[in-house]
Amino acid sequence: MSSDSLRVTGAEFRRACGRFATGVCIATVLDPAGSPHGLTVSSFTSVSLEPPLIQVCLGHAVTNIALFRHATHFGINILKEDQQNLSERFARKNEDRFDGLPWNRGVTGVPLLLGCLANIECSVYRRVEMGDHDIFVGQMAHTEVFGGDPLLHFEGAYRTLEPL
Repeated sequence: MSSDSLRVTGAEFRRACGRFATGVCIATVLDPAGSPHGLTVSSFTSVSLEPPLIQVCLGHAVTNIALFRHATHFGINILKEDQQNLSERFARKNEDRFDGLPWNRGVTGVPLLLGCLANIECSVYRRVEMGDHDIFVGQMAHTEVFGGDPLLHFEGAYRTLEPL
């Protein structure tokens, strides 16, 4: 069987990957002038305990990918179940997603959102171009963890946890 006959379409890929429930995060970065930028991501995972590494994948079509490519640090804000509005806000294109939104500067300077399950600050450890995305591996420099339940994404829709 040739590799051409084993091709998966984009729709098949999205449908299969959509069966994996993920948390929802907002990746953040500062531009050279010190203004905050960010976008909603669900492609986030831990990589290594020693050193403490995480990864996030950003599509090449993302409008602010150049800011992430040139940054020395970035933030990950893991959303709570009541923060769907933030996820939707940071998924919109061509607007100032931080306009009127309170945020704090982390110890590394990255923008951190308030009220999240966790705020993670990373120094860029490595960036790898892979297909139509860049994989950003970050070494955790600082983190704060808070209580609550996660906002989840499954089969193209937001979900919340329900205890068994």
